[in-house]
Amino acid sequence: MIARRVRRAAAFTRRDAFRLVVSAAILAAMITAVLSIDLLPTPAFQATVNEPSPVDVYAPRAVEYTSQIQTAAQQQAARAAVAPQYDYTAARGQAFAAQQVAALQTEVVPIDAAFGADLTADARQAALAVALPDLSAAGRTTLLGLDATDWTALRGQMISTLEEAQSVEVRDTLLPTARAALGQRLPTSMPDDQRALATEILTPLLVADSSYDQAATTAAQDAAAAAVPPVVVHVAKGELVALKGAPLTPADIEEINALGFTGQQADTYKIAGWFVLALLIIGSLLAWLWRFRPELWHRTNTLVLLGLLVIVATAGLELTATRSILPFFLPLAAIGILVAILLDAGTATILTALLGAMAAVVVGSVELGVFTLLGGLAGIIAVRRGERVQHFIQAGIVMAVVNVLVVAVFGLLGQHDLTGTLQLWGAALAGAGGSAVAAAGTFAALGNVFGITTAFQLLELGNPSQPLLRRLLLDAPGTYHHSLMVGNLAERAAEAIDADPLVVRVAALYHDIGKLGDPSAFIENQAGRENIHDELEPAESAALIKSHVANGIDLAYQYHLPKALIAFIPQHHGTALMSYFLDKARQQAVEEAGLRPGTPEAAAAAAGIDELRFRHSGPRPQTREAAILMLADSVEASVRSLDSQDEPAVRAMVDRIILERLQDGQFDECDLTLRDLERVREAFVQQLLGMYHRRIAYPQNKIVELESRRAAGGGRGA
Repeated sequence: MIARRVRRAAAFTRRDAFRLVVSAAILAAMITAVLSIDLLPTPAFQATVNEPSPVDVYAPRAVEYTSQIQTAAQQQAARAAVAPQYDYTAARGQAFAAQQVAALQTEVVPIDAAFGADLTADARQAALAVALPDLSAAGRTTLLGLDATDWTALRGQMISTLEEAQSVEVRDTLLPTARAALGQRLPTSMPDDQRALATEILTPLLVADSSYDQAATTAAQDAAAAAVPPVVVHVAKGELVALKGAPLTPADIEEINALGFTGQQADTYKIAGWFVLALLIIGSLLAWLWRFRPELWHRTNTLVLLGLLVIVATAGLELTATRSILPFFLPLAAIGILVAILLDAGTATILTALLGAMAAVVVGSVELGVFTLLGGLAGIIAVRRGERVQHFIQAGIVMAVVNVLVVAVFGLLGQHDLTGTLQLWGAALAGAGGSAVAAAGTFAALGNVFGITTAFQLLELGNPSQPLLRRLLLDAPGTYHHSLMVGNLAERAAEAIDADPLVVRVAALYHDIGKLGDPSAFIENQAGRENIHDELEPAESAALIKSHVANGIDLAYQYHLPKALIAFIPQHHGTALMSYFLDKARQQAVEEAGLRPGTPEAAAAAAGIDELRFRHSGPRPQTREAAILMLADSVEASVRSLDSQDEPAVRAMVDRIILERLQDGQFDECDLTLRDLERVREAFVQQLLGMYHRRIAYPQNKIVELESRRAAGGGRGA
């Protein structure tokens, strides 16, 4: 997305100095923190719960300590032994018993009246139905079969049974069980039907008189835990504290700490050394960006991306630094590939070189430094622009070959034996493959996060099935065809001067989307219909033409096009002059003044027309790709209008347009050179001649056509 030519560095301003100091300080501090983790005060014995002990640990001296872990364990056991607490008391039970017996006596008053009165059987049956409306059929039959004496005996037994059952604790959680046991409290000599009747009447009257008390339970648990005495552990000198290979329990860790296995003091000298190294690495990278990539230097998101990649690489090196082979598995080459795709190969190269130096110092291996440098450079060269998956596969293969050769070189120099070489070869192959996979899997996500347009995104946007391109095809087919032709021209010109052909081709597809606002206002969409500009004032026509730029920007944001492509929409016209409408306005001014063309008065009248009203709003092209698109857009439209499209006419038109744009200062803000313009001119001519070549009418074609007609006619006649 950026220009890939070295520009003359601007003056180093205070703002640049502030940016450099702040960025370098933050990144250097973060890298130093990563590299200094093992230098900070930490226990000498690194013990982790449930992990095997790395060594046999013996007590260097006798020690006595209070074990918080064992004390907490016994306290927890004491808490667990406490039974749940309920709010029942004997007085509460007696009160509930008296209350429920009274309720029973109140409930059976109508039944007493039914049995006490001199009632007929039908009247008693009606009275009992009213007294116990919810009684079951079997219970009602049993009740009707009783006489006054039987009822009195049954009534007294129910009262005593309810009083007995309700006087004891009835927990709310066990109420169904207590009610189910009511029948067992009745005398065994009682007939079964009367027992069932009594149980049915008493069941709803037995209620819970005891509920779970969370506060009391917690208090009891706290009291039980407080009653546990602290556990004091005695360790004898020379006692085996931890057995090598045995999993370490929390109590083991506590005992090891109590024995005084304290950590070492922080190594301030090494921390300072890491900080200086980080400053050198980051300072070199930032200074290089300011000097050779000012367009990246002023992008905060780019600096954040580069800093993040350096920190991730540093963390990987720090984590594997103590292993002899593991650092070679790191996919460090993926960083160079990612930067080459997302930014440019130059930045990727300098970053890879700095990471190679970092790897050599952190791990203490010159071989790893060379391995990182050469493997990363191989990936940068082989991945190209990362437009296709096969490019990543090619990069992985090339990196694997280079990595294997680097390991072989150090093996031949005596750095390791045959076994070590074979092991490092395996690591080299895995690192190369991992780098290719990591780069292919993350570059699109990183591009989206940091606002960088990737090749895959451009390829997707260049697909004709994109909604905006489909709309352009259907609503403005002439503009769509024009955009395709411009894309072909621009792509070939970009290849000729080593610009980005993919970017300029996709940008060409979208550069005129603003014409969708009013397609008929542009001649390529009029298809022989009346030109609306014939009825408009020149200034109105110019304003209408200029509006397609603003409309295009709005439409691009509406369809969420990348900002890198949106920038081409205003730049493809720059501040160019709409000379046709300007000349028409000047001629109209002379005619309206009644002046004769060619006179000084006519020239003065023409000069009174404001030229700015007939210029596009700009900005001028800021990159070579935008300049190419400007020229391709003008050339394609102009050559299409030629009556004769032979080579002399095409060359003359291309030369005239390039000269006009050059003299108008449209290329003053981009780094397009005269040599580039010459190559662009030749690329345009060759492409246009291929597009508009004259076809030969072969005589044989006429013979075949006549014979086909004759055969078709004979068949119909038969």
